[in-house]
Amino acid sequence: MQVSVTQALQEIDVLVIGAGQAGLAAGYHLARTKLSFVIVDRHARIGDSWRCRYDSLTLFTPRAFSTLPGLTLDGDPEGYPARDEFADYLEAYASHFDLPVLSGNGVAQLERQTDERFAAQLDDGRHIIAKAVIVATGAFQEPILPTIGTEFDSAVTQLTPESYRNTADVQTGTVLVVGDGASGRDIAAELSATHDVVLAVGRGRRLFPERILGKSTWWWLRALGLMRATPGSAIGRLMRRADPFPDRGRSLGDLQRMGVAISGRLVSANGRTATFSDKSKRAIDSVIWCIGYRDDSAWLQIPGSTHPNGSFLQEGGLAPVPGLFHLGRPWQRNRASALVMGAGEDASVIVALCVQYCFGGDRR
Repeated sequence: MQVSVTQALQEIDVLVIGAGQAGLAAGYHLARTKLSFVIVDRHARIGDSWRCRYDSLTLFTPRAFSTLPGLTLDGDPEGYPARDEFADYLEAYASHFDLPVLSGNGVAQLERQTDERFAAQLDDGRHIIAKAVIVATGAFQEPILPTIGTEFDSAVTQLTPESYRNTADVQTGTVLVVGDGASGRDIAAELSATHDVVLAVGRGRRLFPERILGKSTWWWLRALGLMRATPGSAIGRLMRRADPFPDRGRSLGDLQRMGVAISGRLVSANGRTATFSDKSKRAIDSVIWCIGYRDDSAWLQIPGSTHPNGSFLQEGGLAPVPGLFHLGRPWQRNRASALVMGAGEDASVIVALCVQYCFGGDRR
């Protein structure tokens, strides 16, 4: 798509796609350069990417480790920020630093012109031309719905962490939560007060204590340099396999004491019957899929920028396409990359590369 200057909303140096923590961190660092930039986001309000998730969601990093550069998060630094609290913090952050965020208008299509600049068509049909693009759409885009779900009867309600809000969304009866990550365990615990709950677990997960010797385990992980472990390092590979998260009363033992039934992996479905890898069967009325997310990349119309399965191609935040960068990817540079605590440092690195690319044409 070759867009003329008269069609363009504006011509800028850097387009940031996404106004979550990664995109706003990029904006913070871009504002300290000579580059012109705009942050676009499909949500109507900054922070809505958090507000649209389930009501009881809290971050699993304390407030002291859940801030972006330049602005603290009010409240007990040892406590965990709630969903809306953190969403409001993001909104306040953009306002505090007067970041140029265009809300309610995402990118419908992004292409690369013959002059090597990027042409973004927005949802309302307007265009932005940019020398470089930072994709900061986050790691939680499209919840995965496995094909096994089609084998359940139509009377079985099927939800995801995106469509589940609270216990009122789930019909009376037995609810199956598939996936024992942080969201799956949170939702299973919440539903245990009102429903019969079965949690289908997969590979063994390691949970770490909230505190060690009186300090947050996150403090120890950062102090010992473990949050900077790169994905290819020995410790990084070990951490990726274990994928630990804090045990805030969410161990399998704790869940069982709440009344949650723990089963093996879900292997088949037939009508209302779920069959598990431990050979057990349960009749269910609802299922909540908490098995991960996939990238929404249909709008990225640039050859070589995505994998055949639709996932973004990047290494350390660098896409194979010159001038195209990523932020907020899990293990992009280290363990902290997909967490709020890692957004600022990763953004600093990527923005420095944008400056180099825009002024020197060398992306490295």
